[in-house]
Amino acid sequence: MNINLTLLSQAATFAIFIWFTAKFVWPFLMRAIEARQKHIADGLAAAERGRQDLELAAQRTAEMLREARNQAQDALAQADKRAAQIIDEAKNTARAEGERLLAGAKAEIDQEIARAREMLRTQVAMLAVAGAEQILKREVDAKAHADLLASVQAQL
Repeated sequence: MNINLTLLSQAATFAIFIWFTAKFVWPFLMRAIEARQKHIADGLAAAERGRQDLELAAQRTAEMLREARNQAQDALAQADKRAAQIIDEAKNTARAEGERLLAGAKAEIDQEIARAREMLRTQVAMLAVAGAEQILKREVDAKAHADLLASVQAQL
């Protein structure tokens, strides 16, 4: 009978232990496990969101880089175009300035030639008057006139 009574008392104690564990210990453990599972699931979801955000940020960065390169190329193209325009304008300005200076120099040369001709005419007229004066001072002689004209021509 000892085995039966012992066995029954052990079975009753085990049943009370199971009931106590199921009533008071098991819910506490389940809440802790569920909280841990929720925490892990939240962490995994956050990691997935972070990975997706990282991929999206990488795509945005690549797009911004492409846009920046395109803008830089556009700016360089515009700068090259503007530089070519400035060079053309400078060439045109230099050409016009050169033509203006050349025209001015030609006009100045023409004026100097005109002055030299006028001075030459004045000197020739003075020499002609001087020659005529000398001719008139001498007597009228064909040979003397010829000699006088030859000397005037030599002076010219």
